[in-house]
Amino acid sequence: MERLASYVSGAWVHGSGKAAVLVNPTTEEPIAEASTEGIDFAGALAHARDVGGPALRALSFAQRGELLLALSRAIHANRDALIEVAIQNGGNTRSDAKFDIDGASGTLAYYAELGKQLGDARFLVDGEGEKLGRSPRFFGFHVLVPRAGVAVHINAFNFPAWGLAEKAACALLAGMPVVSKPATSTALLAYRIARLFVEANILPAGAFSFIAGAPGDMLDHLGGQDVLAFTGSADTGARLRALPAVVHGSVRLNIEADSLNTAVLGPDVTSGSDTYRMFLREVSRDITQKAGQKCTAIRRILVPAAIEGEIKDELTSLLRDVKVGDPALEGVTVGPLATAAQLRDIRAGIQKLAAEASIVLGDGSFERVGAQDGKGYFVPPTLLHCKDPDAARDVHQHEVFGPCATIVPYDGSSARATDLVRRGGGMLVGSVYSDDRAFVTDMIFGLSPYHGRLYFGSEKIADQTPGPGTVLPQSVHGGPGRAGGGEELGGRRGLAFYSHRAAIQGARPILEAALDLKS
Repeated sequence: MERLASYVSGAWVHGSGKAAVLVNPTTEEPIAEASTEGIDFAGALAHARDVGGPALRALSFAQRGELLLALSRAIHANRDALIEVAIQNGGNTRSDAKFDIDGASGTLAYYAELGKQLGDARFLVDGEGEKLGRSPRFFGFHVLVPRAGVAVHINAFNFPAWGLAEKAACALLAGMPVVSKPATSTALLAYRIARLFVEANILPAGAFSFIAGAPGDMLDHLGGQDVLAFTGSADTGARLRALPAVVHGSVRLNIEADSLNTAVLGPDVTSGSDTYRMFLREVSRDITQKAGQKCTAIRRILVPAAIEGEIKDELTSLLRDVKVGDPALEGVTVGPLATAAQLRDIRAGIQKLAAEASIVLGDGSFERVGAQDGKGYFVPPTLLHCKDPDAARDVHQHEVFGPCATIVPYDGSSARATDLVRRGGGMLVGSVYSDDRAFVTDMIFGLSPYHGRLYFGSEKIADQTPGPGTVLPQSVHGGPGRAGGGEELGGRRGLAFYSHRAAIQGARPILEAALDLKS
């Protein structure tokens, strides 16, 4: 059984004491173990701040971008081996593994190109300067400079590759050293990627650290120049908000948490149209991709009441043909959930929803292709139908983090759709399928305050998008309310979390020369 190590203070270190066990979720067989007991986290953070920080800040954006491009290439060059690890430890199908791993290398490559565009500068000037008094010489600018601390990243179990890369890309390009801690249950993939990074000797000393296992007392040693970015449950996010370092030390915190994402089918969409087929294709894919273990997955499906029966039948037909089983086998669409705890939570969550909605598909026995009876954390695609959304509570508030979604009828009006979607309390992404400009306009104004991102499917782009479930580095990722209130990525915007904005005031000629603004 493989023993994972942490990379801290420039060395690979094994923890002592009882280790957490990583398993193959298809067979439930142990495959690796990890422990951080005895690791000097205070020293690890100090090494990142004092060694990695100055080294990164000395580089230009273009030079940092070159580092990111090398990291991207390291992942891509080892893609096939990493896919096998994702199948083994994550329960991913080959397609789902590629989705995670290619997302990682693609995001790093995107930020590498952004670094090239930002060029030889080491910090950003934020907006235009302004005259501050009667004299045109007394002038002010705002600058974004790298924070003089360390960026601690705590990532979720569902995207061990992409989660690591999307946070690291922004932090490293901004000039902050990274300490990356994946969820332990699926940490094997992130560990192999960290090994690639270190062995390739791409980054300056101290710029990248990796924690395999529990965080121990690491968060107790964060200070006012440090940042903490977390992806995971709302409960854990609430505990992080209460940390003394956050409350009293003003550690900057970003949280991406639960999300009851909704797909809305517009009343103008007719059966058989390109938009109609796009809606069915993307909803069914979101239910099944990564076994529904995506923070961007569709959980509620709003359809006009006039065609709810038709949509129910169409989705049932599509999902019934899905093959559940050993993700290593060709033809299997849905692999197992990541952990036994996830299996228990999802089964309980489906029963909770079933008190308010009828189960259309997924209630009963199902075939596990190539998997041993009684082994593996499998749940079939599950579709429910909520006839009375006004009487429902959990349908709008309880996220089942698996291959499960609920059909919710509405009267076809934008006002009713907006009201029902908003009951989710803040979402990462909402999707609307419509070719009616008035309906789309209503949705933009009605739903934007409740979402980090809105995706509009229509006839003109029916075959040109990756769907609402794909997080693109050009757009912000995060959401208000129950989604955590955070914001990541968004191109250049993603650098802001790792930067400090300062007002610079003085004689205009001197400041322009210092900031290299003279033409």
